[in-house]
Amino acid sequence: MDKLKENIVEISNKIAEKLGYFVIEVVVRGDSRKRIVEIFVDAEKNVSADDLAEMSREINTVIEEENIIKESYRLEVSTPGVDRPLKFLQQYPKHINRKFEVVYKSGEEENKFTGKLKSVERDELTFVSAGKDILIKFNSITTAKVLISFS
Repeated sequence: MDKLKENIVEISNKIAEKLGYFVIEVVVRGDSRKRIVEIFVDAEKNVSADDLAEMSREINTVIEEENIIKESYRLEVSTPGVDRPLKFLQQYPKHINRKFEVVYKSGEEENKFTGKLKSVERDELTFVSAGKDILIKFNSITTAKVLISFS
């Protein structure tokens, strides 16, 4: 990781923690003429547009005060969106009773199912699929995506 991205990750993590969020991903792209910094955050509760704006202002203030990015840049702070798989255990509780597509490892096999998240206890998630409970340890999950239902 280059020094610029390391600095932005560090700043983002400090501010996110202070505000009750956690950083999912930081993307720094472009060149000195058009630098784009994208920061994806989430929380155990829903994150509002006002929350994102506050975090963006705080990150921007630190970048400016410490002269982290010397050229012009665009800063975007957002939530990961429903099309991205969940990465952290803390993201799951707010999605209880939502439908997921889950790929997980069981031994050497990779399994896939669609089911509703029933509970999260410590590092174990219980899903209901085809009327049966499926208990999976978080670290066994390869990918888990929330499926949007329009019914």
